[in-house]
Amino acid sequence: MYTLRQARFILPAILCLLLFGCNQRQKQAKETLVLKDDLGRELILQKKPERVFSFASSLTEMLYAVLDTSTIIARTPTDDYPAAVYRKPLVSNYPVDYEQVLALKPDLIFTVEGITPLEVAERLQQLGVPVYYQKYRTVEDIFTGLEDIGRIMGRKQEAKQLTDSLRQEVAQLRQKYKQRENPLQVLAITWSDPIYVYGQNTILSDKLRILGAENAVQEVFEQPYPALTREYVLKLNPDVLLGGTKEELEESFFSLYPELRRIKAYQNNRIYKPNDNLMSRPSPRVVESLRELEGFLYP
Repeated sequence: MYTLRQARFILPAILCLLLFGCNQRQKQAKETLVLKDDLGRELILQKKPERVFSFASSLTEMLYAVLDTSTIIARTPTDDYPAAVYRKPLVSNYPVDYEQVLALKPDLIFTVEGITPLEVAERLQQLGVPVYYQKYRTVEDIFTGLEDIGRIMGRKQEAKQLTDSLRQEVAQLRQKYKQRENPLQVLAITWSDPIYVYGQNTILSDKLRILGAENAVQEVFEQPYPALTREYVLKLNPDVLLGGTKEELEESFFSLYPELRRIKAYQNNRIYKPNDNLMSRPSPRVVESLRELEGFLYP
């Protein structure tokens, strides 16, 4: 049995230990991040991420636009912008080299819907590396994605400054071309044989709407980049064709489908070669992409 004098010392000590334990649990709970990505997947992180990289080149551009570059720890073979990305160690994302990834000790990997299979993300999660998906259907989704990165990484102010500026430029373009009569019909091809094109459910459609034009592919296919027949393209009869210079497409496209020389884009020499990265990547360079498209549509 403790004497009364001993109890006076022991009880405060027990209370201190209990309070310390509570404080530690509260601190851990406060540091824990519960995230829900664009696919609705819930991720639980024990702390704010400090070591990250991306499996998608578009998202790599986003990370560099928002974060302190010291927090970006790797690059993939397709990453080529900004130039600073080449200073990072290379990691294979297709197929994913799990050993390389684990050696880098990332707190979080960002990726894009359609780039990284879900089974790969689940395997990485089992290995202790959470994977956060974003998806984009509109230009606004890009800005939301940038702000999402800022929120997760403690760079909300930097992200907002960037997105405020980009939104302002997009709003000016939208105002310039709103309610345009007889919008140009634009077809963008990604492959010649078979003919793969940018479908209605791609960001290109929203870019064209901002510029007062339309994606000639109005039908919504299951795949974002559907394969079309030559008969389908003839029926679309686009005003503008994107995918290469006229000389390049003569060799790689029209030589295969000579009857497509009847489309308006060919007849009127409205064939253009966009920068592939600007065209295909939903990135912070979206305004640069819009400006390039504007130059093709309204030379």
